[in-house]
Amino acid sequence: MTTTLIDTRMLERITQKKKRMNRIRPLSKSALQKLKERFALEWTYNSNAIEGNSLTLNETRLILETGLTVKGKPLREHFEAINHKEAIDRIETMVKTKSPITQDTIKKIHALILKGISDTDAGTYRSVRVRIPGAVFTPPDPVKINRQMSELISWLNKEKTHPIDLAAQAHHKLVHIHPFTDGNSRTSRLIMNLILMRAGYPPAIILNNDRKKYYDRLKKADRGDIKPFTNFIAQSIERSLTLYLEALEPVKQGDQNQLILLRDAAKVTPYSQEYLSLLARTGKLGATKISRNWHISKQELNTYLKNIEKKKKGNKKSSHR
Repeated sequence: MTTTLIDTRMLERITQKKKRMNRIRPLSKSALQKLKERFALEWTYNSNAIEGNSLTLNETRLILETGLTVKGKPLREHFEAINHKEAIDRIETMVKTKSPITQDTIKKIHALILKGISDTDAGTYRSVRVRIPGAVFTPPDPVKINRQMSELISWLNKEKTHPIDLAAQAHHKLVHIHPFTDGNSRTSRLIMNLILMRAGYPPAIILNNDRKKYYDRLKKADRGDIKPFTNFIAQSIERSLTLYLEALEPVKQGDQNQLILLRDAAKVTPYSQEYLSLLARTGKLGATKISRNWHISKQELNTYLKNIEKKKKGNKKSSHR
């Protein structure tokens, strides 16, 4: 059995949602294309925003859809949006052709990220030492990069673990090696999603609103505890699966899989909206953040309540023994 660091309940939810997604295949080409465009936009906006790009979601959409420039925004930020979308297109092609992940793969994706921004560094391993502000580690000396990248690729092709664990660990390992002068985090998130998409999952989008949590989990991984980061990535994947199902799965009014606001869910439970939000943020409740609001399906809510009730009954039986 494949070992995993993913929280048991979260893994069960992800597994069930992936099965539901598999059941509705083959997906409608037009619906799938719209969904891919939506995810590419959200992915591009959030990944760049995490790195300090000031473009809004709507400005990013304008650039990707029309090629127009936004007044008052640096040219570099326009390139970052266009380049990231091109890198996503490259990844989708690799998924279709089942291309292996190699050092050359990673260099080519990085080259796309920095195209027109820093052509001398694009797709080239750094030749200088670097330090990351606030990090608890120092990236390896440049002379060690080739060997460590070779070891990473070898590990990636041999490791037998759950795809989500593999993707999260690959992301962390690549950021830790920090092989490029710039664009390491964006490249790492793209490679992570290449691994996930090859395994049949939608891409995991790290939201800019979760930037602090993202870096906190990465820092814990730097200290040797990869589990919080793995579960953070798993939660992002569950969100993507929920959004895919919401868009592609036929849902009728009153359906148990229909999403409702968490504040409405609180009205039919003994818990407050604040408590349910806490459970959602920590991944204990299968809720999904859309824009700024948490949503949950009636099915997910009922499952959680049943599990709590079962746990209470189990505790009562133990106390009477």
